[in-house]
Amino acid sequence: MTSSVVTHDSARRAPASGAASGADVMSCPPGTAPLDAPEGAPSDGDRPGRGARASLGVVSDEELARLRVVPARHPGRIVLAVLVGLLAAAVLWSFVTNPRWEWGVVAQWFFAESIIRGLLETLKLTVLAGALGFGLGLVLALMRLSKSSLISSVSWTFSWIFRSTPLLVQLLLWYNLGYLYERITLGVPLTDVTLVDTRTSDLMTPMLAAILGLGLHQAAYAAELIRGGILSVDQGQLEAASALGIPARDRSLRIVLPQAMRAILPTAFNEIIGLVKGTSIVYVLAHAELFFTVQLIYGRTQQVLPMLLVATVWYVVITSALSIGQYYIERHYSKGAVRTLPPTPLQRLRARFGRRPVTAGAPA
Repeated sequence: MTSSVVTHDSARRAPASGAASGADVMSCPPGTAPLDAPEGAPSDGDRPGRGARASLGVVSDEELARLRVVPARHPGRIVLAVLVGLLAAAVLWSFVTNPRWEWGVVAQWFFAESIIRGLLETLKLTVLAGALGFGLGLVLALMRLSKSSLISSVSWTFSWIFRSTPLLVQLLLWYNLGYLYERITLGVPLTDVTLVDTRTSDLMTPMLAAILGLGLHQAAYAAELIRGGILSVDQGQLEAASALGIPARDRSLRIVLPQAMRAILPTAFNEIIGLVKGTSIVYVLAHAELFFTVQLIYGRTQQVLPMLLVATVWYVVITSALSIGQYYIERHYSKGAVRTLPPTPLQRLRARFGRRPVTAGAPA
């Protein structure tokens, strides 16, 4: 029994590209590769046929190109979205169609001069009380972290008292301070030099009582959230900075503060938003902020519900503006936590309507 073997000359004469002739194919023994085949290439006998490849689950490039990617289906999510959408539409429809909301009265008083003056007083109280609260809260937080037991105890006692007392009680105590101390006198000790000598009732106006009550109450909570943010920073970073000889001021401002802000900001903005709404309790001092102004108007016009709606919408506007500011400030301080900043809502809108890809971290 004889078998023909392909010589090197016949292999060279075979076309480099294209199918081999029938004689050449038959001249190769079964289970062996042609001489000009690359090393490691399977022989014809080792190559599975189309049926074998199909049985093994092997898909060719042509078959892959014809495949269509189908997104995963979530029927439960779709049903829930439809139900939530219907519920929201029903609530919105009741707001629009119910005549007892008196939207005409709301539009009439929304930009009234008295309402705007009350709104400005609310914003003034928020800014002044917030500055006092967070400024004093920072000092109290550093005192609480002090190694001196006396300083730490004073800070803890302050937070304990002002967090344990209702805000309404604190406001009334400050406003009636003249009952406890008839006059306030400040001077140089051990001398007859007097710097301030006035009646407490003249000094303690409703505005000052509101700022002290709101600010000191806020300071007790701000001290705890700032202390928690500082403690969230890994102490190993401070030890490494000290070993590198970085001054204490730079360690606090450039290492601790940027990382602590990521933990402080969400809770701090919640406190500021709560402070905005908390200014409404100042009505007990007869200070003409937004809620007290609304009370005066509906007490005269008997339009209680629409006037309350005016105040509610203004509070929603203020808190929405604060929430937008919170998003961008948190995004700024997240630079050290994420490799690429997430796109802003404005960038997403531009990409959606302009059909451009969203570039994370690009300027808004």
